[in-house]
Amino acid sequence: MNFNPHAFSLRQLQYIVAVADLLSFNRAADECHVSQPSLSLQIAELERVLAIKIFERDAHRVALTAAGRDFVESARVVLHAADALLETARRGIDPFSGTLRIGVIPTISPYWLPELASALRKAYPHLTVIWVEDKTHMLVHALQSGAIDAALLALEAEIGDVEREVIAKDPFVLVAPAGNPLMAKHAPAKAAELRGVTVMVLEDEHCFGKQALEFCFHAKAQGHQFRGTSLTTIISMVAGGVGVTLLPTLAVRREVRSNNLRVRRFADTEAVRTIGLVWRKKSSLAPALRKLATSMSQAYPKIQKSNLRGKSINPGTLSAESQKLVICYHRKKIEVI
Repeated sequence: MNFNPHAFSLRQLQYIVAVADLLSFNRAADECHVSQPSLSLQIAELERVLAIKIFERDAHRVALTAAGRDFVESARVVLHAADALLETARRGIDPFSGTLRIGVIPTISPYWLPELASALRKAYPHLTVIWVEDKTHMLVHALQSGAIDAALLALEAEIGDVEREVIAKDPFVLVAPAGNPLMAKHAPAKAAELRGVTVMVLEDEHCFGKQALEFCFHAKAQGHQFRGTSLTTIISMVAGGVGVTLLPTLAVRREVRSNNLRVRRFADTEAVRTIGLVWRKKSSLAPALRKLATSMSQAYPKIQKSNLRGKSINPGTLSAESQKLVICYHRKKIEVI
């Protein structure tokens, strides 16, 4: 580390990057809220001290030199690091007045993120959350590298040595066409009933697909050779008569849109995933993230627990809380067993 004074200031670097972006000294001066002569003088002084020509300019044009292009890219890195340093200081005072980068897996984001983001904006109006959607292993890598501050995912997955807070339990349900024999019973389904049944699951890279596949393996079900990349694709295949599938309860409201499909709960307690918020050990944001996890848990949809076996549920018969759930979607009836 060099502890000697540097020959340039962050302000000079801002001037240079502004000119490089706009290719105009006048417009760069306006963008930086300084006079054009002052900006030109500062850039010329930096070029003199560093003995480098950054810009070629005449009365009609401004262009970067080859050395200037390299210098500008390095200047951008320094300015981004300076911004991050200020953000770190602000978050040290009030972590809910800055920016948090939170990862989320694809089997959660489309089903809860719109409502969750809205709830967090109301609870923390000065907090900016940047959501990053990716598969579990990619989010874990991003978390360890510092690219994100936390991740919303299933805790049953391989997530390494991280701090965690449980948000909610998300039970699996069985989804099949109305005429499927598995839908003839009104009692909650048992894993043994899947013996020999063809089950459609997500590809292994999705943590839900891997967990569903393990559940089916223990139930001695037959996994279909097709591996979907999204729950929407899997549901379309099942609606077309190709096997049955498992869905997390969170996804049913959005995915089960066809009147031809039926939903049946599982009796098995292991047919569930645990949604949680995770972050790096010893993170300075830990207290704030625990508080955020509590807010997430409070914003999580409440699962309808009344006895709905064998009934075709109409949205008008449910409470407002229940309508948020899995029972109905756009006033279409879904038979829940």
